[in-house]
Amino acid sequence: MENLEGVTEPAPCLTATLEVMPAIKRCAGGLPATTLSQRSVLDLEAPMGCGATRSLERVWASCGLLASAALDFVAADDVPQGGVLLALPALLTEGLLSHTHEFYQLPPGFYPLESLFLYLALLALVRCPSLEQTRYQTPGEWGKLLGLDRLPEVKTMREKIDLFCAQPGRAGQWQSRLAKEWMAASEVAPEAGLGLFYVDGHVRVYHSRGRS
Repeated sequence: MENLEGVTEPAPCLTATLEVMPAIKRCAGGLPATTLSQRSVLDLEAPMGCGATRSLERVWASCGLLASAALDFVAADDVPQGGVLLALPALLTEGLLSHTHEFYQLPPGFYPLESLFLYLALLALVRCPSLEQTRYQTPGEWGKLLGLDRLPEVKTMREKIDLFCAQPGRAGQWQSRLAKEWMAASEVAPEAGLGLFYVDGHVRVYHSRGRS
């Protein structure tokens, strides 16, 4: 949208997203990108388990001395499923991380709230059918997609989701907040459009007698 001087301002969802972005470090320029082979060796040699290379931060978190780890996206080549990050700008613009800290809280720990929302969104985009299937993913490589050292264990992720679900009504409130911002943005910029699309899940042509 535009202000009185005609200067373009970010949409509400994007503005809220930018407020949480300071927790995300920028990749240090000039550092050479690591290869898949190099990362595999380092992940296997990690003293706290496969891929857990940020040992000091994990110790701090276990002692209650770290609220959450910062997301640190580093230079890396040939990351499996790395192309999914092309959807990250769109996810952030649509409000994936907007107002999350208003509606959800987690106790201090290694994995920040932003990483969990990002993790669930990326799992959906790569068509991972369930959390159980992540046991067959390379933890360290998924960590590169999340800005961490490795992905959370299935048990850890289930515990985090249980904490989200223990806050009744928060999902609906968050959804309503985002919907209001989307509609407000559509009123300011009608060319963006606002529509409702419904898909019933059928991907094949009906073959029953009553299909007509």
